[in-house]
Amino acid sequence: MDVKILGPGCPRCKQTASIVMDALAECGIAANVEKVTDPNQIASYGVFGTPAVVIDGEVKSVGKVPTKEEVKKWLKK
Repeated sequence: MDVKILGPGCPRCKQTASIVMDALAECGIAANVEKVTDPNQIASYGVFGTPAVVIDGEVKSVGKVPTKEEVKKWLKK
């Protein structure tokens, strides 16, 4: 599984990364987690609000900090 956290490194982006890591640990899922901070690379996903979460190439969340329960649902699909 490939998970990307898109954002410039702001507190909300760090909070999103923490929630994603916690959800992965609780679900027992091994994943390659990458933080993407380059604005051009972020825009390549069609994302213009951060933080954003991309799982296996699919944008799951844009412009908000997701809840851990939301992330768990995305991981289990």
